[in-house]
Order: sequence, then C-alpha cells, then structure tokens
Amino acid sequence: MSDTPNVPRLLGPVQIRALAAEFGIRPTKTLGQNFVHDANTVRRIVAGADVGPDDEVLEVGPGLGSLTLALLAVAGGVTAVEIDPVLAGALSRTVADHAPAQADRLTVVGADALTVSADDLPVPPTALVANLPYNVAVPVLLHLLAELPQIRTALVMVQLEVAERLAATPGGRIYGVPSVKARFFGDVRRAGTVGAGVFWPEPKVESGLVRIDRREMPWPVDAVSRRRVFGVIDAAFAQRRKTLRAALAGWAGSPVEAERRLRAADIDPTLRGERLDVADFVRLAAVAGDPSTND
Repeated sequence: MSDTPNVPRLLGPVQIRALAAEFGIRPTKTLGQNFVHDANTVRRIVAGADVGPDDEVLEVGPGLGSLTLALLAVAGGVTAVEIDPVLAGALSRTVADHAPAQADRLTVVGADALTVSADDLPVPPTALVANLPYNVAVPVLLHLLAELPQIRTALVMVQLEVAERLAATPGGRIYGVPSVKARFFGDVRRAGTVGAGVFWPEPKVESGLVRIDRREMPWPVDAVSRRRVFGVIDAAFAQRRKTLRAALAGWAGSPVEAERRLRAADIDPTLRGERLDVADFVRLAAVAGDPSTND
C-alpha cells in the first residue's frame, strides 16, 4: 500500500471489512457479491488486461473498489457499472479517500450490466476489466461485447468452471454455447486461476481469468447476423447427444431440410455440435438466411 499522493492506496482485508461496516454492506449471493481483498491479485488482473493511459475501461460490479483503484492507477478513465445503489454511492467516496489524484477519472453508473447500453456510458470503453458476478457472468459478458463494439480487449474473472467453458475448443466435453458465442467476437484464452482465499466472503469455488481480444472478424457482426448465428448455436447444443441433422430439425423445419442446409454449408450432418467451430456456425447461418438456398 503506497503513501505516495499520486498512487492509489489499494485495499486489503482490514480495509474491505471496515468499508463494508461503514456503509452497512452485507454481501449477497443474489447479486453474486464476493469482494477481492488482495492487492497482488488486482495488480495481476490489471497487468493481464494490458490497459494504459489511452484506455477507457469499463468495470462491472466494482463492489467496494479494490479493482477500481488498481485500474485508476494506469488507465485514462474508468466507468464503473454497479447495480447495488449502496455500493454505487460508496465507490466515489472510497476513491476520493484512497486515490484523490485519480478521482476525476472515475464515473459511476448505477445500472444493471445486463441492460446497459452505449447511451448509458459517458465515453465508449476500449477495454472491459471486471470481476463479474458469478450468477450472470456469461450473459453480461456477451451482452457487453455485443452492445459495445469499441471494446477491443476484455479480461474478466469468473467462476473457474465458467472460465474453462469460455476458453474450451471444439471437440472437448465442456465445449458448448458460451465457448462458441465468445469466439464470435474474437480470440478467447485462459489467463490464469485465482484462489478462493483472496475474496470476502470466501466462495466455495476457485475463479478463473479469461481474456478476449476482439479482432476484425471475417463475418458480419451486426445485430441481425449475430442473432441468426446465435440461434443456430443454441439449437445445435440444445440436444448435445443428437447428430446435427436431428438437433437442427426444429430450427430448419425438418431433418431433411437440416441435412440439406448442413451439406450446403459443407458440414457433415452426422457430426454433433461440439465438433463445429464458430466459422462453421456462421457459414450454416448464412446458408439458412440466403433465399437462394431455400428453393
């Protein structure tokens, strides 16, 4: 913890509990609240995100401000989205006390991250860095990547099992809907593991870091195209044990039509969904959306 005026003083276990007591905060499972109290962990997250003075960082669920303070030390600005009104109100005061030189670079938005849009934010974020609430981690991540195309990198902390699923590759047992949908936006990889002991209250599971680097994708990423692709993905994994010909029968209208579309997309109808990568699903959705293939 630094005493230098221009360097934020990061929070430890004593400070976290003191702040919680001061503001009458009791962590709730409903909101997935587990507060990080280890300075080295938040420094590691910020380093892994590779953000700097040119970045406008979006943080979701800042809680008591552990990660916020570390981000303010390096980023050009931080917008923190917090659904809990008590925590949202307390964050600015905490930052003013622990990082007065950076306080003007923080904006707190009291909102639900599942519904927040670009219009709710003061500036378009270039990076997403967050300890996401476990119970809504994947929906929040996918929503923000869809709504905020200016985000070029994302480093999120989620439940370890979720991190493994997000970063899974085709053919594996845990490869599924989150794996494919995350890859619709960019390259996905694991970025480390975080033990339960750095949180208060301590969760019963470990956490994992996942990094997504958005790149220029070789397919359309507009809302209509995304919904079309995601619809095929959902259908393919709804019945994992079935072949694609059978699993996609409802989506296509019949097993025969599903097979025709699969073959038109150069995909073996006897495969299962876990064998396809995101490019296969994009191609299949494009075939289904092309009127010339439905004659």
